[in-house]
Amino acid sequence: MSVVDSYLKKHSEALVKDVGIEAACELTGKSKATLGRYYSGHEEHADRFMPIDAVAALEEAASYPHVTAALAELRGNSLNHDSRRNPNSKGGVNSDVIALSQRFALLMAEYNQSIEDGVITVTEAKRLLRETVALQQVLVDMKLHLEEESV
Repeated sequence: MSVVDSYLKKHSEALVKDVGIEAACELTGKSKATLGRYYSGHEEHADRFMPIDAVAALEEAASYPHVTAALAELRGNSLNHDSRRNPNSKGGVNSDVIALSQRFALLMAEYNQSIEDGVITVTEAKRLLRETVALQQVLVDMKLHLEEESV
């Protein structure tokens, strides 16, 4: 088994253990044995991996997106996990538009303050980056709500 395969299987196991085996079975509709095969290191299960819909269901219930993070790391990327973010909030698009307006106003206020002396310092750039990321998160939430409403 390749190093990549082994790495993905370890993170699949961490995901199942994070959620709990019984809950994982219920969420995915898979048996304990089937879930075990997805992260088994035995040669006969080397080509078995958890389907993406099962990963999505488990990661929604997990404390951390184990498999998604592993895939990102394998590509040289990283995830910025924000436990405060709640894409399943019931506010919907109207709340998202309000949050978007507020975040944009905060970003512009930070920018105005940062550019006042004609130079954006490293500290100011970090504050601008934080506001930009928060604005991006609101946009992602809004996108999810719009997709949910269009179904």
